[in-house]
Amino acid sequence: MDLTEIETLAAVARLGSISAAAKAAGVSVSTAARRLDALEARLKLRLVDRRANGARLTADGLRLATLAQPLAEQLATIARAADALRHDSGPALVRVSATEFAIAETLAPALPMLLAQAPGVLVQLQSEASVVSLAAREADIAVRMSRPQGAALLIKKLPPIELALFASTPWLAGRDPAGIDPRQGPILAYDDSYGRIPEVVWLEDAGLAGAIRLRTGSTRALVTATLAGAGIGLLPRRAARPGLGLVEIPTAIPPPSRTPYVAVHRDLRRLPHIAAAHRWVVAAFGG
Repeated sequence: MDLTEIETLAAVARLGSISAAAKAAGVSVSTAARRLDALEARLKLRLVDRRANGARLTADGLRLATLAQPLAEQLATIARAADALRHDSGPALVRVSATEFAIAETLAPALPMLLAQAPGVLVQLQSEASVVSLAAREADIAVRMSRPQGAALLIKKLPPIELALFASTPWLAGRDPAGIDPRQGPILAYDDSYGRIPEVVWLEDAGLAGAIRLRTGSTRALVTATLAGAGIGLLPRRAARPGLGLVEIPTAIPPPSRTPYVAVHRDLRRLPHIAAAHRWVVAAFGG
């Protein structure tokens, strides 16, 4: 039995789609699909239900994927051990998965600190909204806006990120920000890329959900749309830095802060280049 076929089946169950599994493995969707086809032929079972709106695992596929997951994790453990054996030959690669905003506003500006402390490190900053699997080596370190799950992970809470409503001065057109009723919109907000995060719940509780006219997983898109005068943006305070031309719109109940977490697999944390990168991430966030 081909181990890549087993890994692909486990990845589809874990990530929810063939395309996501293909991306995680660094192969094309057609290659991932062929691996599943081959596994179906080998086992003489239909593992994938292919529909017009995408492909999903069948009940048999899900049962076998549950059995395949420990094997996939063992294979990843072997790969991590290989990393440990060769990490001192050439630049030591560290893949850090984080949101677009965290990379652009926090990690990239702090990169000189890491390169000064660990000059032999090669950093790969992966901009991703979806949750990656550290056990399956889709990244070495992950920064996430909700607490990661996994007994094999070392997880550290980072300082909270404060949020507020902002509008551009052209959009306000001389109006008093305190007199703006956000319920009249238009509101520019996050979509469900990060799950049911606290600010999504706050928008509903504050009666603002019906006024939303833009949903996106991109903080950069929210900032630029707000600057362009499209409406009232729910933004991290750090994104609305002084001089940008954004004015805070006060609310009776302020939006909740967002708590980021940094996670690393226990098997990797002891490697010098991973440990250095982990310390750097924590320091970059002020933790």
